[in-house]
Amino acid sequence: MDALPNETPCQHSPRTAWNRLADRLGHLLNDSMLSLVARLAIGGIFLMSGMTKVEGFLTITDSTYFLFSNEYKLPLIPPDIAAHMAAYAEHLFPVLLILGLFTRLSAFALLGMTLVIEIFVYPDAWATHLSWAGLLLILIAKGAGSLSLDRKLGIK
Repeated sequence: MDALPNETPCQHSPRTAWNRLADRLGHLLNDSMLSLVARLAIGGIFLMSGMTKVEGFLTITDSTYFLFSNEYKLPLIPPDIAAHMAAYAEHLFPVLLILGLFTRLSAFALLGMTLVIEIFVYPDAWATHLSWAGLLLILIAKGAGSLSLDRKLGIK
């Protein structure tokens, strides 16, 4: 039962307890912590994908060339160039995200890559790509947070 306007709500009501818990969680899970989790999550996804495209130190595998020639057909970009661009981008930008260095730029680049994948490669995988976009948009909007090289270097 809600308190009347001039009454104080019960100190032990479920709503009051829930609101206190929500306030504590809000302090623990601040923007910096959320940005850190987003950086690690999306960085890990793209880095693991990039690692499947290479062997050794950024040597593109034959299977990667095959995929870009036969399955990942992108308009305007030759498959061999697209294979290299994707493999390098999936190594560089995730590492920068994980470090929290040039975070907004890296997130923006990976968002562009996500859009290309959604539009030209796997248009039916919109739910997966939307979840990636959500993490990347958080980083573009909020930045890397206090636990980052961006913060230490004064980069926004």
